[in-house]
Amino acid sequence: MKVERVSYDVITPSAARGILEAIHWKPAIRWQIDRLHVLNPIQFVNIRRNEVGSKIPAGKVRSAIQSSSLADLHMDVNKERQQRAMLALRDVAYVIEAHFEMAGQATEDTPAKHYDIFKRRAEKGQCFHRPSLGVREFVADFEWVEKLPQSSLTGMQDLGWMLYDIDFAGNSSVPQFFRAEMVEGIIDVKGVRDRGEIR
Repeated sequence: MKVERVSYDVITPSAARGILEAIHWKPAIRWQIDRLHVLNPIQFVNIRRNEVGSKIPAGKVRSAIQSSSLADLHMDVNKERQQRAMLALRDVAYVIEAHFEMAGQATEDTPAKHYDIFKRRAEKGQCFHRPSLGVREFVADFEWVEKLPQSSLTGMQDLGWMLYDIDFAGNSSVPQFFRAEMVEGIIDVKGVRDRGEIR
């Protein structure tokens, strides 16, 4: 929503990709999410957060750089602070099934090399930056799993339109959406992608 923050019912494929990239990312690989396993029931909590209501204009930054005077580049966060309500998920647990594709940037790299690096880093809990669940305050803990745990969710649930990813082709950023359906706690993102149902 434009003013108040409201979470999707489950993690989005782009947020899941962000977690994987926080563990291991190189220009030579491109992560693709195959399935999202939702292990816990969907629960929400209302919280209030402090946010800054404005930002320093880019034109002001450019002029300060050109004039070498940084005196005007400041913001009083006490004056700009705003409280916002947020409807966030709580007690979440997911399993991300994914694969990566070679992007052709590095010819000497092999898929086995990147798989081994990712697995080793995930098993040790290593990451380049701390992954988060949409907002930096909500850090994501992760671990490598060999056997898929059983979800407590049953039946089919229509989660409505959900963000798939942002397409940065060209000079613009275009959001892409898909109709998310969860069956027995699993969202089949690969099936949606293969059927061409991303809008």
